[in-house]
Amino acid sequence: MYRTIAALFMIVLLATSCQASSAMKYELIYSMDKAGPTGQQPAKSSRPEKKIKIGLVPKGIGIDYFNYAAQGAMEAGKSLGIDIIFSGPPTADADLQIETVEGLIEQKVDLIAISANDPVKLVPVLQKARERGIKVITWDADTEPQGRQFFVNMVEPEVLGRHLLDTLALSMGEKGNYAIMTGSFAAANLNEWLKWIRIQQKEYYPDLKLVATVATDDDHGKAYDVAKKLLADYPNLNGILGNSSVGPPGAAKAVKEAGKSGKVKVVGLSNPNLMRSYLHEGSAQVATLWSPKKLGFLTIMLAYHYLNGEMPVDGQEIDGVGNIRVNGDMVIMGEPLDFTTDNVDQYDF
Repeated sequence: MYRTIAALFMIVLLATSCQASSAMKYELIYSMDKAGPTGQQPAKSSRPEKKIKIGLVPKGIGIDYFNYAAQGAMEAGKSLGIDIIFSGPPTADADLQIETVEGLIEQKVDLIAISANDPVKLVPVLQKARERGIKVITWDADTEPQGRQFFVNMVEPEVLGRHLLDTLALSMGEKGNYAIMTGSFAAANLNEWLKWIRIQQKEYYPDLKLVATVATDDDHGKAYDVAKKLLADYPNLNGILGNSSVGPPGAAKAVKEAGKSGKVKVVGLSNPNLMRSYLHEGSAQVATLWSPKKLGFLTIMLAYHYLNGEMPVDGQEIDGVGNIRVNGDMVIMGEPLDFTTDNVDQYDF
């Protein structure tokens, strides 16, 4: 069980340009206690003379999932005595992420860790950063390999994709019509999960029928609107699977308001704080995730080791996280965790 460590924070929003298309820089100032996301105190590494600066770039600052990840990153930064700059666009937008990276290049950070909104479009600016001597890794969502050194992943993509479809199939009695709400058709991690969701259905659930796959752009309001349209367009819909954090709560809200709680099953990736009430009232059945705080913590720890010449190793134990797996240039943090009405109150993130 992962208990959220008490955190007080304030978000300072600075517009870097008065033009509407410009990226925005956000800085988080945290007052946190010293334990890691599992309640353990990570051992401090020897600090270099020059204070390290790491830029942590989310898909979008307005997404709760990434703000939880930032809390874990700030904990790791505090324990290591390094500066963490949490900077990104307000919503999931690759062009605004490019502007964010340009800003971090100007700040001469030592390393950029980015959750990419587009695996291809971001490569040139990340290569520019590397040419300037800035190291680059990805976390949560990858780019093409030439854009970074390694990728910090939450779970094995095949394991997660197949597991998500299993949770939906079990909730639906392994038959009926379902739709998928994805965050973006450009995000590499979401597309990989989609691939394995479809493979799992084809191999094991012939009586399930996928009727639509729609994008939410990782926006809470759009997720709700998309879910309402799905319910209107497909009156015989039996299930909705969301594979990004805004999808399941948007779907559950729409299902509840349509008076279809329990009739249209809702499962997918989201954090327990967003899904708690929907799980308890029956407008959602299962939420799946991992600890985003732990992912942010792990990303900074691995980034720090990399800056000190140490690459991740399969089976390596990371203080405050546990043993990681390494598959080629991908680090795998752990296994997916399911939240239901029976256990969701044990978690707070």
